[in-house]
Amino acid sequence: MSWKIIEKRRNTLAGESGARHNSRGGRLSCCLVYPNRYHAAMSNLGFQAVYAMINAQSEVVCDRAFLPDRDELEELQRAGGTLLSLESQRPLSSFDLIAFSVSFESDYLNLPAIFRLSGIPPMAAERSPLQPLIMAGGAALFLNPEPIAPFLDLVCLGEAEPVLPGLLELLKEGAGSRAELLLNCASLAGVYVPHLYRPVYRDTSLVSFEALPGAPSRVRRVWDPDVDSRPSVTEIHTDATEFSGMHLVELSRGCPRGCRFCAAGFIYLPYRSRSPELIRREVLKGVAQGRKIGLVAAAVSDYAGIGELCNDIVAAGGKFSVSSFRIDHLDAGMIEALKASGQKTVSLAPEGGSQRLRDLIRKGIDERQILAACDMLISHDILNLKLYFIIGLPTETLHDLDELVALVNKIRERVLAAARANKRLGEIQLSVNPFIPKPFTPFQWCGMEEIKSLEKKWKFLQKALGKLANVKLQMESPREAYQQALLSRGDRRLAPLLVAADRLGSWKGALREEGFDSDSFVYRNIALDEQLPWGFIEGGDSDRLLREYRRAFLGDSTTE
Repeated sequence: MSWKIIEKRRNTLAGESGARHNSRGGRLSCCLVYPNRYHAAMSNLGFQAVYAMINAQSEVVCDRAFLPDRDELEELQRAGGTLLSLESQRPLSSFDLIAFSVSFESDYLNLPAIFRLSGIPPMAAERSPLQPLIMAGGAALFLNPEPIAPFLDLVCLGEAEPVLPGLLELLKEGAGSRAELLLNCASLAGVYVPHLYRPVYRDTSLVSFEALPGAPSRVRRVWDPDVDSRPSVTEIHTDATEFSGMHLVELSRGCPRGCRFCAAGFIYLPYRSRSPELIRREVLKGVAQGRKIGLVAAAVSDYAGIGELCNDIVAAGGKFSVSSFRIDHLDAGMIEALKASGQKTVSLAPEGGSQRLRDLIRKGIDERQILAACDMLISHDILNLKLYFIIGLPTETLHDLDELVALVNKIRERVLAAARANKRLGEIQLSVNPFIPKPFTPFQWCGMEEIKSLEKKWKFLQKALGKLANVKLQMESPREAYQQALLSRGDRRLAPLLVAADRLGSWKGALREEGFDSDSFVYRNIALDEQLPWGFIEGGDSDRLLREYRRAFLGDSTTE
């Protein structure tokens, strides 16, 4: 590795504060890998929390590693070097355990590259007992680990707090052969050992999923019953992150709303809030450090006492921002505190463009509430609004898009009127995203709308709204959404495809080489009685999901 890269890594470490790293004395050496670049990894609260948790374990040494930046990647590929950890500059292949933290399915694409750069065969069946154990966890794995299951020896299904301590103790012991060790790991709640299961496929469908002797027939996804036992906050501060200068504090886990398209409302059940005392202590700690506070939750405005908390931050001389709002649960105190913090833009998520679609997804809001929320924000002189909409929801028609356009125009009129009165500009940003069916949601059985149809709808919105002053449109690429849907709904047959895509440098080339019919995974409506690739995970109420699916298409928008 060149001195330039070595110096860059030293500067990266020198730019961090708050890191706790056990540098010696470990019976178990671990490298925690985020399969994307440093900037993305250190912006991820879950990755930071797991790193701190592992290093808090006695006799465990944990480094970090990332997908190399472009200059380092080019050097590794040109010189045939090996990927090294950040802290101790060790080759990944020299660790006892490599643990991937994967929040997004799109990062599955980077796993084969990291194996290749580390000199480790990607397929678990091809690795020797002398090579590191490969483990993975994170939100993407909670949903469906099967597309990368052939890469992995172990998968943590659920939140790290209840899984990691017991698993690390078992791995430290390391008694017996690797096969015996993995079999012992499979007895732990929340631990999935892929090679102990045999799937059988017919065409696109999974017809059976057999557990081998010693493995449970289903693996329980676990959750932390006591979220006050350990705060989830920024552990390592660095300027090289999306949240430079901020101290992130997680208020709660999950979402109590249960929108039918959204995985967060189902995979983190039950909904749990942290105590006001714990949260106040953590936010004031960040304020004392001179950092802006980032309040994190699926819906910040659902947190009890949010207005008082925000006022406490401002009263202490701090500033804050929030990750999300619920349209029907805005707190005037919070909005006033946001204004005092210099917040210029607030994000709202109507999601469905028409009332019919909002009822279909069980959003629980109507147009009156949406406009009232906008009016409340505008009355507090917040004139920049970011609105999130989904297109391609099941049963969507052009009439639904007409209603979306009409709603945006009503909001725009309000913003423009306030902007004229205040003699300054206001802006509406529309973020339009294709519907992607996710496991463990009532819409997991629904296919994604075809790319050509989504592109036509996007052109319709561009024509209707794209030339309006004070309105900006952006849309997630339908092709990227297609890829995400494939990785969300796929099974183990995707793993060779991922390896081929890395080798060829082309996703399309890999599809051709493997003769893979990706459309049948993405566009197909799955039969309600069909076995699902993620069906072995125990932790989603399958009966409730089925009831919600049926109620959606009967026009029932009530909650259970």
